[in-house]
Amino acid sequence: MTDALLAFAVLFALALLRIPLAFAMGIVGFGALAMTLSFDAAAASIAQTVYETGALYTLSVIPLFTLMGGLVTRSGLSKELYAAAYAFLGHRRGGLATSTIMASAGFGAICGSSLATAATMAKVALPEMERRGYQPGLATASIAAGGTLGILIPPSVIMILYGIMTNTSIAALFAAGILPGIVATLFYVGAVRWTVWRDPQAAPPGERMDWPGRLAALREIWRVLLLFVVVLGGIYGGVFTPTEAAGIGAFGAFVITLLRGQTSLAAFGRIFVDAARTSAMIFAVLTGALIFANYINFTSMSSDLAALIEAYSISPLVVIFLLVLVYIVLGCLFESISMIVLTVPVFYPIVQGLGFDLVWFGIVVVVVTEISLITPPVGMNVFVLRSLTPHIPTGTIFRGLAPFIAVDFLRIAVLILVPALTLVLPQALGLLR
Repeated sequence: MTDALLAFAVLFALALLRIPLAFAMGIVGFGALAMTLSFDAAAASIAQTVYETGALYTLSVIPLFTLMGGLVTRSGLSKELYAAAYAFLGHRRGGLATSTIMASAGFGAICGSSLATAATMAKVALPEMERRGYQPGLATASIAAGGTLGILIPPSVIMILYGIMTNTSIAALFAAGILPGIVATLFYVGAVRWTVWRDPQAAPPGERMDWPGRLAALREIWRVLLLFVVVLGGIYGGVFTPTEAAGIGAFGAFVITLLRGQTSLAAFGRIFVDAARTSAMIFAVLTGALIFANYINFTSMSSDLAALIEAYSISPLVVIFLLVLVYIVLGCLFESISMIVLTVPVFYPIVQGLGFDLVWFGIVVVVVTEISLITPPVGMNVFVLRSLTPHIPTGTIFRGLAPFIAVDFLRIAVLILVPALTLVLPQALGLLR
């Protein structure tokens, strides 16, 4: 296991030198295999990994869901979601921040990207909150925290990667993420209420909308609901696979965008190019991680850790909390996809050997990954917001996020101690083996 730890140390050093993680993982994995086996064996391993990753049919779900998210963003559906949430909640103190979180949850359900959700809601919600006199910390924090819901509420690229790497049902992971996603939304709403309770001037109330206006706002979100029901309902109903659902969802989002007249031929070209660029980045990170994982698996690090746990009679629950702690530390240095593909090949055999359900562990990993998106110093959602709102200091955003991060830690504890919250829905749908 010493060789594996040395490889991780070199990888961390390269990451601190700002070398792209996809290249760093590939370089370390190839170099370690070449020194351990031979140059030819390492080259053959890389060639096989690159080919098998590119040829894996299941991975086609990533560019399709990414494309669907880009089309949904362009279509302007986020504005309708925000308007519907505001119609019911905007008159309350902190109602705009709560509406932002609710709209983020709905948008994340059809987008699947936290960064896209945060960027979109920053454009939709932040100007309104600033106009209403919201304090910058609460306004930006509600957007950054709400954006994290994009990787928990299905469809989710992170869940897809986890499912492929652990041979876990993607449909079961999608179903398992629904109730924790609802709980996450409620916890974030609670964080807003607590912030407003401490400082009522942080979020002035808006105007109350009458019931005809509320019903009219609800009628405008039927396209979002239809797309969500078709994609997820088709998966859970056994009508089509997750990959087919991604294709149908992308086509549905394309039709909606076309019918709404929200784009042009040039804009469509940019959407497809952005989806291709994002997918290429994900594939590069995944390929680099798999090359690195080949070496880690060769060193038998997972079995060595399992033997260490058995030798010291460490409680399985303590092991889970220790793994969560590792993810929290890594989240301060790495972005979410890199963190998942780097650690899951090492950790999931240990978790499986301890008797835990891999679907449940997948949701725990996704939730911990969410926290990494809003924790310093590398909170990706925060830096997306910072690029869109240069007049708001980064420190102000992080200070506003403190109550949201606090409820995230509470939520992790609930998910670990009450696994039924995660597993009840996939069990009811017959998706667990």
